[in-house]
Amino acid sequence: MLSTALRTLRTRWVTFVGSFVALSLGVALIAVMGLALASSLHAPDRKPERFAAAPVVVKGKDTLRVRTSTGVRTRKLARPRAVPADVIAKLKQLGTVVVDRSIAVQARGGPGDLVGHPWSTAAFAPYRLDAGRAPKAADEVVVSGDRFRPGTRLRTDGGTVRVVGTVAGLGFENAVFYTDARAAQLAPHSVQLVVDAGPVAVRTAVRGSDGVQVLTGDARRYADADPDRDSEALTAMNAMYGTAGGVTGFVSVFVVASTFAFTVAQRRREFGLLRTAGATPGQIRRTVVSEALLIGVLASAAGCVLGSYGAPKLAEWTVDEGLAPRWFTIGDSTWPYQLAFWTGLFVALAGVLAASWRAGRTRPTEALRDASVDTRTLTRGRRLAGSALLLTALVTLVLALVNEPSGLLHRKTYVSRPMLLITAVALLAPVLVPALTRLIAWLPAQLPGATGMLVRENAAAGVRRTAAVAAPVLVTVALAGSLLGTTATLNEAKATEVRTRTAADFVVTSAGDAGDVGDAGFDDATLRKLHAVPDAEVSATSASAVYVLEDGVALVRSEARAADPRPLAGTTRLPLVAGKTSDLDDDSIIVNEEWEQHTVGERVDVWLGDGRKKSLRIAAVMTIGTGDNGVYVTPRNAPDAPVDRADVRLAHGADATAVAAELRDAVRESGATVFTTGQWVRSTYPETNRTTRAGFLLVLGIALLYTGISLANTMVMATSDRVRELALLRLAGATRWQVLRLVAAEALAVVVVGGVLGALVAALNLAGMWGALGLLSVWTPVEIPWATLGWTVAACAVLAVLSAVAPAALSLRRRAVDLAGTPD
Repeated sequence: MLSTALRTLRTRWVTFVGSFVALSLGVALIAVMGLALASSLHAPDRKPERFAAAPVVVKGKDTLRVRTSTGVRTRKLARPRAVPADVIAKLKQLGTVVVDRSIAVQARGGPGDLVGHPWSTAAFAPYRLDAGRAPKAADEVVVSGDRFRPGTRLRTDGGTVRVVGTVAGLGFENAVFYTDARAAQLAPHSVQLVVDAGPVAVRTAVRGSDGVQVLTGDARRYADADPDRDSEALTAMNAMYGTAGGVTGFVSVFVVASTFAFTVAQRRREFGLLRTAGATPGQIRRTVVSEALLIGVLASAAGCVLGSYGAPKLAEWTVDEGLAPRWFTIGDSTWPYQLAFWTGLFVALAGVLAASWRAGRTRPTEALRDASVDTRTLTRGRRLAGSALLLTALVTLVLALVNEPSGLLHRKTYVSRPMLLITAVALLAPVLVPALTRLIAWLPAQLPGATGMLVRENAAAGVRRTAAVAAPVLVTVALAGSLLGTTATLNEAKATEVRTRTAADFVVTSAGDAGDVGDAGFDDATLRKLHAVPDAEVSATSASAVYVLEDGVALVRSEARAADPRPLAGTTRLPLVAGKTSDLDDDSIIVNEEWEQHTVGERVDVWLGDGRKKSLRIAAVMTIGTGDNGVYVTPRNAPDAPVDRADVRLAHGADATAVAAELRDAVRESGATVFTTGQWVRSTYPETNRTTRAGFLLVLGIALLYTGISLANTMVMATSDRVRELALLRLAGATRWQVLRLVAAEALAVVVVGGVLGALVAALNLAGMWGALGLLSVWTPVEIPWATLGWTVAACAVLAVLSAVAPAALSLRRRAVDLAGTPD
């Protein structure tokens, strides 16, 4: 059998080269994604940055710890606590205490990530003066880097300051240093300090204080801004590579299996001749499997080699795009190579397994057949598998809509669901292709000439060829429509929520978000000016969080807005299903239906943003929506949360232009921005997370590239197998250009078939998303990425036409009589 397989490989090299290319590229993709995923599992230990030279850092409580029946659950606090005053008094007896502060700074002409600190903390990095001197007055600063020189005047959101000195940048931040007194005015809330004393004495002084931490050695990195950014970046990359790896792995397996099955189906007459010569069904099957084994081993090995070259290129791209830390590189893991190799070999064998049984059942009389009409294209097993997968996809969709529609909005769900439908539609393609082809080609068939009729009949008769060529198009269009359409629809739904719940005429936002470093938000003077604006009702709100224990074991964080209930009711239209906004007070909370406890009047135990536990009465309940409804509390239950937004509603008959001018004048010194409601909705229009968007583009880019190559590969295989058929057309009187036009038209028809099937899959997925949003009380139109789908189908059409016409043109250079006598 092995010698027969080798001779067959030499004879039908065009067909087997196509299988080799498809498999090696698929294995390479799996290896690349596996290597990237393996390298994103662990982050190197980061050294201290701002406090590398500090003796001891004392940090207030920043983590909530709740004991449950299954262990201790932890969450980072939204508003870390300051070090208690009595502890600071004890520490001052041990040595010098330097209080650290961080202030988000917006400066005209400066970088967007400027952060301010007291000058006395500069020595702990250590920063050293390159030019000028230390700041001595409230309007003097020292800046890092060479962007500004001493004597430069900077206009910041905290007022105009003068640069009196510069320090060399250390790479991890763009710093502005104020005098200690001015920094305390800009950021009254401080959560950490440096003590010039021995660690043992400091630990003794803070013993018994709730949550106070003493940081020494490498642990001082936890006092840096965002100390977990490396692990968070790796988590995001892990999700991105996991998604990309799962989808590309599916695409690879799908296309490879389809290609191998088509390769076997092309050889029906050859197997009939072998049966006529005395070969048994078992020998035919063993021959087919041996060929697949040879190609599988060689192509999988080649794919692993390609993957070893491709993975570093992918890592460089993610670093250049800012999706990965600067230190990210591909590691030395070997399991991705083993996974890719054995997956490739398994897929090659699985792809021909079912086809080998059909090949073994080929009757000797098949060798005498001269017709190219495919028969028995849908076997019983394929029909059952396709029907089962389609039924599973539809039933799980209905169950999700009935039981938990919010689950359909999760990324893992809307990324994985299309794969089930793609596989089901591909398995049932032999049923769909003939009718769909005749429908698509109906109008061309009515035109003068025989081309349209031949396109219709050839595509409908060659079901296996049409289905195999349409498969890559189906995958690409379905993924592009499903992934991009789902994220666009979800973003539009979130924007719809923002529009419908906002009753304000203007929205004023602070220069920095509350989630930034320091106490970003409005100062008291600016708030007083805003409230003093005539003919305007102002609702000042701040960002915080509350924590609740669900099912007794899960500590869940909910984003919270803190607001006074009366102005909140006047400037917002909360999506309430029970209760009233005006019932909110210092002893209550507004929750959403996602909470385990969501009955008005019921009391719920929560932990506030600073970690304090409190029992609050449920005043009102909101719908779940897209998941961003969060909760509402009063300012007393959001301690130390700065006001970062003010919603303004005009009094009846007020002049909007005059009020807008008054608002801009009130916030001019703070650097805040005044938006109309429409401008604010547009400026805050939800966008897909950058890492998620990059992951989708990576997935679609790889899918388009791979399926494009596979499409060209399959078209070359299919056209090369039709040389005798094309020669017969020449002998019947068709010119060379007429035959080539026919081949091009057939290629276009098959691409349209794949595009329609892919669009059908995408439509079913988007319909599920739209239904889930409707059940969550968010009615929004479905966003279809028409431009992306159009370019995808156009690219596939160009590839298909070129890949079909080129081999046909080369073969037609020989005499038609010679080609007609060429054996299959």
